[in-house]
Formats: sequence, C-alpha cells, structure tokens
Amino acid sequence: MTTQTDITSLASLEDIPYLDEAGKLPDMLQAKIGVYAIFNEEKILQFVGYSRDVYLSLKQHIARQPKNCHWLKVQTIEKPNRTILENTLNAWIAENGTTPSGNGEDKEKWTEAIDVKPLMTDEEKANYEKTSWDEVAQAKVLKNVARRVEAEILAEVKSRGCLEDIRFNPKLKDSGLLDLK
Repeated sequence: MTTQTDITSLASLEDIPYLDEAGKLPDMLQAKIGVYAIFNEEKILQFVGYSRDVYLSLKQHIARQPKNCHWLKVQTIEKPNRTILENTLNAWIAENGTTPSGNGEDKEKWTEAIDVKPLMTDEEKANYEKTSWDEVAQAKVLKNVARRVEAEILAEVKSRGCLEDIRFNPKLKDSGLLDLK
C-alpha cells in the first residue's frame, strides 16, 4: 500500500491472475481503494482505472469485457485522494506508450452499463418497432432482450472459469441496460 505521492511504475508491479484457480477474483482487493491495470491473455494493457472498491470494479469489468480480463496489476492506496489516483492512472498510461483501447475508443464498453439495444436480433428489433405506441410492451421486449444478453454474458464469463456470483440489476432491464447490482 502507498500513502505518499510517489507513483509506483506499472512495470514494477506484480502480474496477478484475474481469476485464481478457484475461479474467484482476488479477494484481498475487497473494499480496497486503488489504481488497477487490466491486461488481456497476451498481457497487453486493455484498461487502467481507479476505484473505491477495486474488487467490485473488477467484477464489473469481467461482466462487461470477459475476453479482455486475464491479468491485472494493482496499487492500493491507504489514504487516497482523487489527485493521487488520477496522477497514477495517467502515469501508467504514459508508461505504456499508447492509450489502451479501454481508456480511449472503447471506454464506454469498460465503464458504462451494457446497452442491449444494439445487440437486438432482427426479430427483436421488429417486435420493438411494432410496439412503438406502447411503452409497457416496449419495456417487455427490452427486458426479454436483456435476459437473453445476460444469459450470453454469464455463459461467456463462466466459460472463462469465473465462479463469482454475478447479478445484474433487474430494475435496469426494462430500459434495456445491464449493470451489476
């Protein structure tokens, strides 16, 4: 842990498997404040973020980007402030030499709720459009699409060997959004 303003280099931090042998996230990060870097299977930097609970953020990321979450590096901070967190994040991105896609063109995919509307099948789009006059019917179509996409995400996360309990907020499904509860 660090409380000082010295920034630990990304290269000096230990590679940690995103999931342990039991399919769990590193529980040592529960309720820990810090900056973290997520790498794909080839250990190419995908995203750098900071959080008031690194563990919960990692859970969000594996639900949103399961194919890109294989390795991580973390610097926990005991007495943080936003400046320390942001300076560390920016230093790590600069050290990488290029902005990872998760901090650039794909940022929404890493940080925002999953919008299922662009993932609709042609049949789902037709059902949604034919109910345009009925908000309740449209909400029902969106909820069904959200349930289908949720099942696909959970299957993909499970295929990665993740045994974490991942639950999406049921209240958001009517509006076509998936985000962890």
